[in-house]
Formats: sequence, structure tokens, C-alpha cells
Amino acid sequence: MAHPRRPAHARPRGRRLGLLAAASALVVGASALAVTDAVTGGIIPVSAEAAEVPVGSGGYTDTLPEGYSGPSDLDGNPVSPKVTDDFEGPAPTNEWWSSLIFQRYADNPHGENLFAHPLSFLPHSGGLEMGYPDSHQLVGDDLKYEYTAVSDLSLGVAGLDSPDTRTADHGDWTVTAHWEGGGSTLRVTLGQGLPFAYAETSGGAAEVTFEGTPDVWHEDGSTVGATVNGRHYALFSPSDAPWTLSGDTLTADTGDDGYYSVAVLPEPDDLDAFAPYAHSVVTDSLVEYDYDEAAATLTSTYSLATEAREGEETGTLMALYPHQWANVTGDLTDLTYASPRGEMRVSEGSSFTTELTTQGIMPSLPTVDGADHDRMATLIDEVLAEEELFPEPGDTYWDGKAMGRLAQLVPIADSIGDTEARDELLGLVKERLEDWLTVGGTRQFHHDAEWGAMLGYPDSFGAATELNDHDFHYGYFVSAAATVARYDAEWAAEDAWGGMIRLLIRDVASTDTDDEMFPRLRSFSPYAGHGWASGHAGFAAGNNQESSSEGMHFAAATAHFGALTGDEELRDLGVYLHTTQASTIARYWQDQGGETFPEDYPEDVVGMVWGDGGDYRIWWDGGHEEHYGINYLPITAGSLYLGHDPEHAGAIYESLVDKLGGEPEIWRDIHWAHRALSDGDDALRMFEEQWETYEPEEGGSKPHTYQWVSTLAEFGTVDVSVTADTAHYAVFDDSGTRTHTAFNPTSETLTVGFSDGTTLEVPAGETAVTSG
Repeated sequence: MAHPRRPAHARPRGRRLGLLAAASALVVGASALAVTDAVTGGIIPVSAEAAEVPVGSGGYTDTLPEGYSGPSDLDGNPVSPKVTDDFEGPAPTNEWWSSLIFQRYADNPHGENLFAHPLSFLPHSGGLEMGYPDSHQLVGDDLKYEYTAVSDLSLGVAGLDSPDTRTADHGDWTVTAHWEGGGSTLRVTLGQGLPFAYAETSGGAAEVTFEGTPDVWHEDGSTVGATVNGRHYALFSPSDAPWTLSGDTLTADTGDDGYYSVAVLPEPDDLDAFAPYAHSVVTDSLVEYDYDEAAATLTSTYSLATEAREGEETGTLMALYPHQWANVTGDLTDLTYASPRGEMRVSEGSSFTTELTTQGIMPSLPTVDGADHDRMATLIDEVLAEEELFPEPGDTYWDGKAMGRLAQLVPIADSIGDTEARDELLGLVKERLEDWLTVGGTRQFHHDAEWGAMLGYPDSFGAATELNDHDFHYGYFVSAAATVARYDAEWAAEDAWGGMIRLLIRDVASTDTDDEMFPRLRSFSPYAGHGWASGHAGFAAGNNQESSSEGMHFAAATAHFGALTGDEELRDLGVYLHTTQASTIARYWQDQGGETFPEDYPEDVVGMVWGDGGDYRIWWDGGHEEHYGINYLPITAGSLYLGHDPEHAGAIYESLVDKLGGEPEIWRDIHWAHRALSDGDDALRMFEEQWETYEPEEGGSKPHTYQWVSTLAEFGTVDVSVTADTAHYAVFDDSGTRTHTAFNPTSETLTVGFSDGTTLEVPAGETAVTSG
């Protein structure tokens, strides 16, 4: 059946509108226009009317193609990033706070609920509502659990009446919002994991209004402790500007360069733990990662920049999500908070570090001798004989899936010696990629300089108009390009087609803080440990992520493309994205460990993670198979993370069977592939019984599913207890017999060492397997 997918959500950009910046630059003379090639740096003359920006053998247009729309509000009107004059860099989108910068609704110039965890916020004309959602409720026929946004108090400044809320600055997981009007100005910095909110004021006194009569249990000049709605807060002002309470409002004469901070406390007795950091104001946030290939470890350090507005203390407190505190290398305090992701635990200081084991990302599975190679070849020929291999006219998502489907068959055909089919498949994928990566014609890419985004046309699911799902869509392009690079390195060179592929990667996950074309890590939220699908986050429930597996697909594709083009920095980015997300997906989408979902939530999985909770429902009225499977597809060798815990994978499959009352009927191939991660023999049985009659999911094919289930039926389940000193490996266990496999993306023979003492000689550009 068709895969209708989600209604679209995406991300915005900022004000420093460096037109083409790092990838290309316009050079304007008295009567000539020239473009700097994004790869070679050479000057290429073009006509003044031309919109094409050359990038190697391809290019993009810097003007919106006729008949299409860019980022727009719900009424279809063009929108610009809602930022201050001093905002710098491309505007981030697909953030937990994106409704601040992308005005989705014409009648709401401020933004929707912002779920920073443990706090929630809601901007309005007079400032910022703040609350701590510490309990959940079940809604939508109990299909969703949510920690609904609450308002316990509102941060402001006397006289403030702002026509809108703008974005003034941001870090990797922090943002500074700006209000101005009525003669007063307010800026508030907030962030994921921050129990504090930091306000800067001018034009009036600091003003905090409680939503109800507060129970003031501590009052000492510039420090006030109060409980409202059963939740506890500490309010801190400069020592020379004490708080005054009148009714439900606290004020402090902070002056034109004033500031104050407000913190949510687990308990009133915790005031002394927060007070030392009251004047240590957070100004920025940054994640830095290091992949140690030899040790198979990923180390990530989460740092906050702070400024001591009074005194000398520069530390702070940070609340860690479960995927962080479970892997943190340092000590934590006893302070905890509730959140939709489970218990958050607090770290003291301006940074903390996590360490994860990297399990390896294979580009394809080996084909086993026990499979029927003749049947596999016949099935590949049947795919090639299909009347419509690509949708017409196609769009960034469905064309991407079509390219990915064919690309997955290339190494399978190669592994069985069917070089004719391999080369035909490669030719089809190359031709379609080149069509997209060239300006003009039916399909092309446009760089929107105002939003700092690469937009493909035709688009779908709001990828252009809402800046949604770029990692989902472009991951298929990168994956297809990586497959081509595996067999044709020249095609993927920077001065050929590789330059355009790198621009798509940068659109999704630029790591350069000074990138003038794209925001940093658009489609990945470093602190949350996963991406957000919506560009604008224009929902009362915050942002959302449905197909976590397509985010992982982009990560794996990036690692492969980097490795196959000799770019270790790009490979390491893919490893970082893949490994980090693997630590969150089973936990937050499938309740692995049993500590994420509330005890009264009846479902075993959620189809979507929201800022305020998790929802079994998806963006269309699908069957149970789709509610589970949307977080599996597309099945590639990069999907082995779904089986890192075979017992858990088996329990999730049985959960689906119990819900259906039998084996899957929709997206059977997706679920057979998932079943193979816990029981390969059972998956192969189902394929053998139904392979002639079932209809593959749009991104799958019969030969690919057959190769997957037959290989895992022979190899067994993933064994994460063994690692290797390469980024591209996998280890399997079948009743005590291990199979080791590795891929060598380099041009020389590679000796791979495994942590159990096994070594494997892998020829250049090939996959090797050993058992024992």
C-alpha cells in the first residue's frame, strides 16, 4: 500500500544573509557577473541573467524556480526569519524552539509552547510564561501520553508590550528570545536541560508575575523562594536590586542593564544548591565529539559558556536526559526532575561528557552461499523490468526512495557476480542523481539564502514550504551517491558530483559554526540526541519526530559517503549522528528498559516523539504495522542498530503480532527484516512462504529482503559485545558461533582487528567475512 507519511514540519534561518558564502561567492564587476566554483575556487563567468551556481559537474539555482514556493505560513504567504538586527548566521530550523523564529500562523507573532525539559515556556506580548510539567496525562483515547505545558509564572519587565517575539541568539541547545515595546526590552535565554531561565532587562523594572497566589517560603532581599501550583521556584536579582512582592507580582529595580534569573527547584530545601549559580548566566551551548576508531568509542562533551554577572562563579547546573546520564563519565548530584523522556538527573559544572561504544555501520550485508543466487538474480531482473522505476515527475522524497531502492540492489548484484545488472542499476541511479543535481529541467535544487536552506523542487511533505524532513529526504540522495562512490570514485569527486552531495549534507548537518550558507546541525538536536522533523515547530505539543529510522539512514549514508571519498571528518560526523541516535531510539520510541513511558500508558511503542510526550498515532490513518514500521524503514545495513538488543527486538515484534492477532499483512518485508534481527529463521520462513505474492513497501524490493533474511538466518543476531578498530563492521552470534564482517572503503588492503582477538584481511573496496 502507499506510504502517505506525515503532513510536514521543518526549520528556519537567521539574518546574516551571506548569499552563497562557503560554497560559492558572487563577484560583481562593472558589466560582468562571475561565480566562484564551490569546489575548485576558480572564477566561472556567467550571464547577468543566469541563476545557476556551478558546483563541480552540477549546480543549483540561487533564484526560486518559477511556479514554486519557499518557506511560507499556513496561509501560503512567504515568511522571513523572525530575528533581531544583531542576530548572526543562518537561521536554525527543526529545533525545539523553532516557533520563535518561523511564524507559522499569521495571528501568532510570538510562538507556540517551548518544551526545554524540565521546563516549558510560552512567549506572549508581555514576556515569557514558565512552568514545570511534572506529571502526565493520557489523551486521544489513551494513545498519547503528554506532560502538558503549564504556566506557573511569567517573566517580564515593567511596561513591556511587544508586537512579536524574535530570536536574538542561539547555541546548540540554547536560545535567546527578544521582546521590545512599550519603552521596555526583555531578553531571556533558555535551553534544554537548564533549570534556570536568564532574563536581561532595560527600560523598566524586572517583573515576575505568578499564576496564582505564591507561597513565599524564603525572602532575603535579592533571593526569593516561592511555591505556586505545587511547584517550587527560586528568583534571583542583583544584590543591589532586591525583590518587592505586591499581590502576585515580584518587581526589582534592575535598571537599564539589568538582569535576573529564575530556577525551578526539585524541593525548597534545594535552594542552597542553586543559589551559587544565580548570577552565572548561560550565554552559549556547544557539543564537541571525538570518534576514536581504534577504541570504538564516541566521546561527546556538552559545554555551556557562562558569564558571571555578579561574583566570580561561572559554573551552573544541567539536567541530563536518561540517554546522557546512563553514559556520563563524571559524577552527578542527587537532584532529579520529571520529563517526557523519563527521569532527568543533574550535573554540576559548566560541562559534562558521555562515552558510547560505536558498533559499526556497514554499507551492505554479505550475501551467503546458502541463499539461492539464481533466484536472487531473477528477482533483480524483475525489478529492472518494471515499467516505472521512478515516479513522475517525482519529488525529493519519493524519488529519493526510488533511488535508494535501486542502490540497495547494486552490491547484491555485485556479490552474486551479476555485473550486468549491477552496472545497469548504477547507471539508473547516476542518471537520476545527475538530473536532480543539475539546474533546470523537471527536478533541481535551489539555495534559499534568506533561510539558509537547500530546497529541492518538486518537494513534498513541506520540505520546501515548511523546511521539514530534510534528513529524511536527502538521506536517500546521500545513500545513493555513496553506493555510486563505492564503484565509481571519480563520479563522487569534489569537482564532479560530490560537491553537490556535500551541500545536501551541509544543509542537514553542517558542523561549522561559521557556515554562512547553512545553520549548524539543522536536522539533529544534540542535547535531545535525535532530530526534530518540523521546520517551524508550530504545535502546542512542541516539535516532533516520527521516522527516527530515516534520520538514522541519513547518518549511515553520511558515514559511508565520507569513508568512500576519503573524508574522515565527514565519516566521523555520520558515526556521531548514528551512534548518538542509536542511544535514544529504543529508549524513547520503544521504552527499552521500561523507564520512559508512564506506567499507565498502554502501548509498547510510540510512532512519534513530541516535545510534550509520545504518541502511538502517526501522520496518517495507518495500520498497526505502519505505527511500528515507520521507525524501521528504510531497511539497510545501517539498520542493524534495531537489533543491538535481540531480546528487545523480539519482544517488540511479538508485541505487534499480539496487537494484530497474527503475522503482519502491511509492509510485510519491513517487519520480516525487523524480525530477522531477533529470529532470522522465522523471518526467512515467512519470506519463503509468501515471496511470490506479497507487495514490497515502496522503498523495498524482493531481492533485497531475500538477501537480508537469508543472511541473518545464517549469521544469527547482532553481537554488540565485540567491537572492531574500523568504522564499518558487524559481528553476529548464532548459538555461540560468531561471524565477523567488515567493509574496506579504502584503496588498499585493510587488516581489521576485533576485540575478541579475531583479525580479518579485507581487500580494497570489498567486504570480508570470517566465522569461528
